[in-house]
Formats: sequence, C-alpha cells, structure tokens
Amino acid sequence: MTQPTQATVSCTLCHHRCGLAVGQIGLCGVRQRSGDRIVSLVYGKLAAENIDPIEKKPLFHVLPGSLTYSIATHGCNFRCAHCQNSSISQVTGNERGLHSKRQTIERSPEEVVARAQAAGCRSISYTYVEPTVFFEYAYDCAVLATKSGLGNIFVSNGYMTDTVLDQLAPLLTAINIDLKSWSDSFYQKVCGANLAPVIKNIRKCIELGVWVEVTTLLIPGMNDSAEELKEIAGFLAKLDQNIPWHVSAFFPSYKLKDVQPTSLASINKAVKIGRDCGLNYVYAGNISGPDGVATHCPSCDTKLLDRNHFTPNKNVLQDGTCPSCNIAIAGVWK
Repeated sequence: MTQPTQATVSCTLCHHRCGLAVGQIGLCGVRQRSGDRIVSLVYGKLAAENIDPIEKKPLFHVLPGSLTYSIATHGCNFRCAHCQNSSISQVTGNERGLHSKRQTIERSPEEVVARAQAAGCRSISYTYVEPTVFFEYAYDCAVLATKSGLGNIFVSNGYMTDTVLDQLAPLLTAINIDLKSWSDSFYQKVCGANLAPVIKNIRKCIELGVWVEVTTLLIPGMNDSAEELKEIAGFLAKLDQNIPWHVSAFFPSYKLKDVQPTSLASINKAVKIGRDCGLNYVYAGNISGPDGVATHCPSCDTKLLDRNHFTPNKNVLQDGTCPSCNIAIAGVWK
C-alpha cells in the first residue's frame, strides 16, 4: 500500500524550520519540497564568485594577507531591511522558475576547488548570502577543499540548526557571525528572525573549537545605544576575551535608504565600550583610520599587524607569538 504524503515536511537547515507542502518553497526562496524530501534549487548555481582578501570577510586573525575564493548562490533565510546584497539574497519563494531567470554560473565542487587553487587562494569562503541555505553544495565543496589543503570560511548570520553545525564544524577553519543586535524585537522587525538561536550558535561554535569572529553593523538609532553595545561586548567577553569584535558602519541601502550613515564617533564609542568590557581585539570596521583595524598585543600593546583597508602592510607575528613579550596571540596563523 502506498503511504500517504505527509501534510508538511520540515526543512532542518535553519531555525525557521519551514514546514512545506508538496511543491512549496521555503522562506529562503531556494529550497523546495519534492515528494517527502526538501531539495535545493541552487546546487552548483553560483550567483557570485570573487577572489577576496580574507580580511574583507572580515577575518583579522585568520591567515592574514591571504586570498580566499568567495562563492554564493541566490537566497537567504533572513529578510534584513538593510541588506547590501539584496539583489542575490532576497528572492521570492513563490516565484516559480526564478533561478532560471537569474544569471548564474554552473560550478561543480571540483571546479570551485580547482579555481581556488589556481588563483593562489588558501581558503574558500561561503559568503555574501547566508550559506546555510545552500548547505549541501557548501558541504561538498568544503569536504573537497579540506582534502586539497584549503581552509573553509563561513560568513553567517548564525541561524543554522545543531544538525548543520555539528556536521560543518570539523571542516571549518573559521566563522564570522553577524550579531546584529541584542534586541529580539530588532531581529524580528528588521531581519525576520529571532536573537536566541544566534547567541546559542556563537556559544556552540566556541565549544566546538571553531575560530569565531563577530561583526556588528551599527545602524543609527536602531541598535547603537551604549546599553545595547555593552550587552553585546559583555556577552562576548564572558565567552572568550580573545573573540575579535568588528564594529562596522552602516550606509543607506535596500529598504533603509532614509537612515543616516553611521558616524565615526559612534564607531569609536563602540570600540571603547568593547575594550572597557574586556575584549582584547576590537576593530573599528570600515570607516576608521589605519589604527582602528590594527592588531595590538593585549599584553604589551606592540603593534603586530598594521592594515591598509583590507591589506596588511606590516606583520611582525612570529608563528602567532608577540615578538616583544612572547605571549601567544589567539588566531589561526598557519
């Protein structure tokens, strides 16, 4: 006897856990129920691929000065009103055949790894949109990358399930997680998600031994109060004082074009709060001068890594050790 088709089948990749009827597409716009399975509509279909400095992810304590092969498909499980990559992230799940209408490049995992190696990259970054939504493809690329001696970088909103993170963590060199706010109402209103899973996954990545860096984009009047920044910095410092915290400036984009850009004073305020809360490495994002993105020894204050935008122009680390006081500097240096 044929078993009746289930009324709904849940996707298990992220905490939205979309329950889908046959043929229905999830919130991310790129996963669809086929029979009793959830299938990817974007496997091997790149919407973006670039060779980037690893510092651009941003990752400041991982293989400094190296290149990373950055890839993304369409789709995202967040609906951020300020998304800077909305042209590829914000696809409509109810639109049939949407991926055939959008320009993509077919790349097998083998091709991705080969192109990364040919370009002299030391890692592959799954980025620009939330990579959890193309997890099967990212995972297959990551397995081959690891076998080929390349690192794997996730640039993520941190909304994946334990199932994904447990499978992914052994392959990850590092992850940068956006901690967008300390307010659940901000997450719900601005991003279409909730805060708690993000906090949980930052903790879990630390517990699993994955190198973690965190980014917070400061949007004036929405998530940049001193009280909220103290909550974020205090949370990170209690987890590990060596977590690098990148505080970045917002520029009007997508649905928030009427919001003013972040001031340098606001960025500097956040940096001071982070350091006052005990974080050893706080970086002043995308509008500061060179010293705002330099790495100093937390013990003797020696300048270890000097950066010009996303390019290190000085690196005196000796196998991850400060040459002045010989303490180990946290990071992935090899």
